[in-house]
Amino acid sequence: MSKRPKLNRRRFLRTTSATGVAMAAPTIIPSSALGLDGAVAPSERIVMGGIGIGRRGGYDLSCFLPEKDVQFAAVCDVKQKRRGEVKKIIDKHYGNQKCDTYRDFRDLLDRQDIDAVLIATGPNWHAVAAMEAAKAGKDMYCEKPVTKNISQSLILAETMQRCGRVFQAGTQRRNLPHFAFACELARTGKLGKLKKVYAHPMGMRAITSGWLPEEAEPDPEVVDWDMYLGPAAWRPYNPKLLDGFNFEKGGGFVGAFKGGGVLEWGSHCVDLCQWAVNDCLPPVQYDPPKDGEIVTRYDNGTELIFREKGWIPLGSCPVRFEGESGWVEAGDSGRIVLSSPELLAGREVAEIGGYPATFHVRDFLDCVKTRSQPKGNAIAARNAHIACHAANIALYLGRQVNYDNRKNEFIDDVAANRLRSEALREPWRI
Repeated sequence: MSKRPKLNRRRFLRTTSATGVAMAAPTIIPSSALGLDGAVAPSERIVMGGIGIGRRGGYDLSCFLPEKDVQFAAVCDVKQKRRGEVKKIIDKHYGNQKCDTYRDFRDLLDRQDIDAVLIATGPNWHAVAAMEAAKAGKDMYCEKPVTKNISQSLILAETMQRCGRVFQAGTQRRNLPHFAFACELARTGKLGKLKKVYAHPMGMRAITSGWLPEEAEPDPEVVDWDMYLGPAAWRPYNPKLLDGFNFEKGGGFVGAFKGGGVLEWGSHCVDLCQWAVNDCLPPVQYDPPKDGEIVTRYDNGTELIFREKGWIPLGSCPVRFEGESGWVEAGDSGRIVLSSPELLAGREVAEIGGYPATFHVRDFLDCVKTRSQPKGNAIAARNAHIACHAANIALYLGRQVNYDNRKNEFIDDVAANRLRSEALREPWRI
């Protein structure tokens, strides 16, 4: 594990200028240090660390590294092999050997020179790592789903606000032009009074935690199993559990029940539906599944419908917004379909397929500098995730549940309220 720096560049420069200490300067100063020739001066760069950079995180990293105002300085992972692999990628990009590696993300967060972090661990860790980062004074880009339950969703949003941190959930479709245009039509009344918004999650099945046979636990330096579990309930080591996307084999969410397709994909498509209804508080009524749909209702009567079967030929993560006078559909193909060409009103909407995160990353970096709220901010993430968690609870219980957004609890429903939160394993807290 690398030693922690005792004095970072910014603090060093502030200290020497404040005390009036004269420093010897080199005769020739590299243009990159002055921000010339298209380079960004070190004082203007956002110094970042990566936490849990696996498959999805590797893609995110590839979106961050080309940004000239970013400098990745450290990476943390519970797997020794992955730490080395990601360090190699970063060092190759910068042409040096300066990327530090850590097994414990708290050591990375202790570094005063790091401004922001990319959190791309398995979903089990997202909320806890994000809140630890906020308390350490770091901004963060956090992969989704960002929470495991309703309680975490509420605490996460409160923590970001209290700590004054810039939080961007990895809901990158908010920064793609065709999705943004579709949501704008719904949000601004161009479709008439909004009646229904449709989300298309990847399946609707409550997936309970399995129990795989115990295997010999590796040396913590190779794979830190205790740190991998983190706040989740203990279970014996099995290498198949290390795959954060392996829902069927107990990976990803390790707890009472996992989010499955409703949360994994819902945190994208339900998030878009929430944007379409102007990021209002989540629905208050959730019906159990019927004919491949979970119907939920907002306070104003608009329905948010989780629909399981593929029904819009526009690629993955399709959404449909229906108003009294029109409708719009959009999906990951980059295309939109409208009930009437007049809805375009002469505008041209760029078709960018494949849901790239490049624009979302840029939105985050700009907000770090301006201290403004990014598109996938913590309040938006809170509302979308609560909708997914509540829908999952209706699915799990097999009956209707009713949610009170003022009290943040289910109305007269002991069983549903027990599923709002989950105990964390010692010593983790939020």
